[in-house]
Amino acid sequence: MSAPAHLLSAIDPLSVEAIDGSSYPDEFKAPVAGRSKRRLGDALGLKNFGVNLSTIKPGSCSALRHWHTRQDEFVYILSGELVLVTDDGEQALCPGMVAGFPAGKADGHHLINRGNIDAVYLEVGDRTAGDEVDYPDEDLAARITPQGRRFMHKDGTLY
Repeated sequence: MSAPAHLLSAIDPLSVEAIDGSSYPDEFKAPVAGRSKRRLGDALGLKNFGVNLSTIKPGSCSALRHWHTRQDEFVYILSGELVLVTDDGEQALCPGMVAGFPAGKADGHHLINRGNIDAVYLEVGDRTAGDEVDYPDEDLAARITPQGRRFMHKDGTLY
């Protein structure tokens, strides 16, 4: 009998369950329906930062275009090709390329798979408390409430 994944120091990333889609309100789920994440950091018991092995199917994207108030993000492209969309425009990312998004920089970003094969990348983010998320292209924000982080309209009403 093997030890649970969270007790091991090394694991096969494909042994971690893939979580499909997102927790967005229903009207925002379609663009990311072809995204799956394997939460490697959680499986290894990491507390200070998260690591996801993410896959994006053709025609899907990583997230709605967004930026974080307190958390840094870093991505490393493993396979396939993705298009990074930011306020500055678009940039093609191929295997071996990296991208980083500093906390508090109001530059919405996301990755789109416009190719015809799955794209896979590592996504790393810190777990700074109090992080909120802005979605510049949508009537959507993730805000801290007494019940935890919740999705809201930009006027503050809950979804």
